[in-house]
Amino acid sequence: MTDHDSLPIAVIGAGPVGLAAAAHLLERGLEPLVIEAGHTVGSAMKSWGHVRLFSTWKYNLDTAAVRLLEPTGWEAPRPTALPYGHEIVTRYLEPLAATQELRKKIRTGSQVVAVTRQGMDKGRSQGRDEAPFLLRIQHDNGEMNELLARAVIDASGTWNTPAPLGSDGLPVPGEAEARAAGTVTGALPDVTQGGFAGHKTLVIGSGHSAANMVLDLARLARTSPGTDVVWAIRAGTPTKAYGGGNADELPARGQLGTRLRTAVDSGAVQLLTSFHTHHLETRDTGVTVHATDGRTVEVDRIIPATGFRPDLRVLSELRLDLDPAVDAPKALGPLIDPDFHSCGTVPPHGARILAHPEKDFYLAGMKSYGRAPTFLMATGYEQVRSIAAALDGDTAAADALELELPETGVCSTSLPADGENTADSCCGPAAPVPVTIGFATGLRHGRTEEPVTP
Repeated sequence: MTDHDSLPIAVIGAGPVGLAAAAHLLERGLEPLVIEAGHTVGSAMKSWGHVRLFSTWKYNLDTAAVRLLEPTGWEAPRPTALPYGHEIVTRYLEPLAATQELRKKIRTGSQVVAVTRQGMDKGRSQGRDEAPFLLRIQHDNGEMNELLARAVIDASGTWNTPAPLGSDGLPVPGEAEARAAGTVTGALPDVTQGGFAGHKTLVIGSGHSAANMVLDLARLARTSPGTDVVWAIRAGTPTKAYGGGNADELPARGQLGTRLRTAVDSGAVQLLTSFHTHHLETRDTGVTVHATDGRTVEVDRIIPATGFRPDLRVLSELRLDLDPAVDAPKALGPLIDPDFHSCGTVPPHGARILAHPEKDFYLAGMKSYGRAPTFLMATGYEQVRSIAAALDGDTAAADALELELPETGVCSTSLPADGENTADSCCGPAAPVPVTIGFATGLRHGRTEEPVTP
């Protein structure tokens, strides 16, 4: 019989939040094992390494991780500087993974394909809490093996499961073919590469990723004749996409909306509102986009900045309690649902709010926010600090949440019947309580300017 307490705590994902989780567990004398599907730490982040964050280094370094790094002679970045994605990997994650404490506790090239309880499917209850978790892992060399763990923290993110183009949550007819042909790209391509210059590109979406793609293309058009930019949003107005401007406490994020409005008002960008994609028709030289109202747009490329969603298939044998709208832990869902909250301020939360009926299993990082977009790295760091304390039996530390982060300056919350916005507590005067903020709105794309979201 396996000694439950001698088993490691499995951390799925070796991104910023996953490695922070490992650092906090190590500080408490607990044994982490980080399992990463990519070939290196920060694998997903490398996919958008050309992106510049609009949150400074101050918000992108975890305290426990820094304490591991400091004795190695690691040089901390300037706290007020805005890092690129590739800098987060090379200047922070790679040195962290190379520390003596962590380097033998990370397995790359290992995809977790299922998580369950040893000898128990979802329907078995007797002795469930005492049974170890079983993780089935597919390795790059084709081998499959199983790992037992005393607890699981899933910080695998949502990068590999982008949302489809359909407003109904489904891929539209012709979308799969267009993606296969490359006319529908990934969510955050580097528009200075890959043939965007001199072509017409449609960006679909109204979040920070979409805004930054629009602005990057508009900048490219200034030096590359024949580059046309079309921006399609489902909403009837771009007001929400323009953000909080000068009221945003992250200046780089606030400037995003101002630049976006200028690009549209100047005619550099063609804006299509109330645009719901019906189907795509791939042509020899591009794709025709058909809207549900009969409008058509002929373009060379489509950038689908329509958000992401969590891959929950690997967790199908676990007892999860998820919000029905956003697929986040149920207690967290109402606080982050974008239909009701766009101000970016969320009450502090840790292990207690992130807990599921499945004892000692937690979603953390971007995956904990499900389909909701407003998530920053600092939120994930506070989550895993609290989770590590809970797994160590330190309830007081797990519940003592102290995280204060900047407001976005946007106050769109509940929507009454007449369609006029009303303010709730997140849009009132600054409350004297700590708050959390999110990673997806913590990025800025481009070389010197605009913010984004992975």
